Amino acid sequence: MVTRSDLIETVDPTTEDVIERIPRMSAAQLESKVAAAARAARIWAAKPFDERAALLRAVGARLGSERESLAATAVREMGKPLTQARAEVRKCESACEYFAEHAAAMLAPQPAPSNASRSYVAFRPLGVLLAIMPWNFPYWQVIRAAAPALMAGNVLLLKHATNTTRCALELERLFTEAGAPEGVFGALVIGGEAASKLVGDRRIAAATLTGSEGAGASVARTAGEHLKKCVLELGGSDPFVVLADADLDAASTVAVKARFQNNGESCIAAKRFIVESGVYDAFLERFAEKTRAQIVGNPMDEETHVGPCARNDLRGSLDKQVRDTLERGGRLVTGGKAVERRGFFYEPTIVGDVGGGMPMFDEETFGPAAAVIRATGRDDALRLANASPYGLGSSVWTRDVQAAEEFAVGVEAGAVFINGMVASDPRLPFGGIKRSGYGRELSAFGIHEFVNVQTVWIGPG
Repeated sequence: MVTRSDLIETVDPTTEDVIERIPRMSAAQLESKVAAAARAARIWAAKPFDERAALLRAVGARLGSERESLAATAVREMGKPLTQARAEVRKCESACEYFAEHAAAMLAPQPAPSNASRSYVAFRPLGVLLAIMPWNFPYWQVIRAAAPALMAGNVLLLKHATNTTRCALELERLFTEAGAPEGVFGALVIGGEAASKLVGDRRIAAATLTGSEGAGASVARTAGEHLKKCVLELGGSDPFVVLADADLDAASTVAVKARFQNNGESCIAAKRFIVESGVYDAFLERFAEKTRAQIVGNPMDEETHVGPCARNDLRGSLDKQVRDTLERGGRLVTGGKAVERRGFFYEPTIVGDVGGGMPMFDEETFGPAAAVIRATGRDDALRLANASPYGLGSSVWTRDVQAAEEFAVGVEAGAVFINGMVASDPRLPFGGIKRSGYGRELSAFGIHEFVNVQTVWIGPG
């Protein structure tokens, strides 16, 4: 008999209705999936690049042909606006094509002169990669791990966030229908504790996780105990630095998108807006005006800018951070409370005069709330930008690009975007430092994370 604890319940954050109840995998079902992946790893590793690329291109084609239904599934499970869900699927399509086109060159043997008659570095597959992924970009987070991993000759087991279980199963179906051999891509309907334990299974070669700091620490601990490679992409509290000579109209327009896109639920969203005092009021006025124009509503409506938070507990945590920040001296500029309607909606919020010791400065905020911080000058702006335990992304706004590049040297983050919004791109490495994790995804740097970098040395003939 199936009990309630054996089911994963997904809830529509717009209506608060239960969408479906999906049975968790039994121990026997999980073992079958892992065994299939282990068998497939040996076969897939021997496939030439053109066969691997053909699979990725077939997956990309199916993503494109089913874009509307896939986007709608993501909206129902986690609440992002439909227009943004479509864009996420398109980005997955482009990543499949990018790695299908470029992986062979990225993984080509590299000559390495030595005392040998010939020596070179080769990149060999590791085997089964366990990917533990979050709900906020339910397709992109998976594809950006799977595309390079599969092109490198690895196979992938996906443990997705429970509230986006249907998205995970849809991806598994797409890979199967695109022609993936059994075990090359599999979705595991299990909980977080089971996934962390699975890292220690001898058949799992490595793990990658995008998620919370706590989940990352748990996976890293197990990986360390079993001497396994892992890549962690964790939280972020990205600074958005506006220097005195910045184009305030451009900066404030991008600030709205950088904070409120994806309902503000993004690790690389701008969260701390650090503004030089000479332009603080002018920037804040523009930022607030454009924030008030954001349309909050049903994410299935084309005109909606901001949908609901993905879960009620997440909305509650965000509201507490906002309230505690106001109690400690922050100034409410706009928003600041839950929307009085069905669903887990929260008003697009700006809190000004934020500083150290306030939750919206010290912690990651995951939702539609922005902290605006006054800096006395450029040196102070850099100090404030780095006064965070996180180091994922950052952006700097100024008309003096040379000065911005000099500023970037001192920024403690995995990425610095000058006069632009932080975004992931298959062509560029993505990842952080400090408590934002370690390792890189995407680009040649990402594809090299999960290979055996093998030295081949050939003596005299």
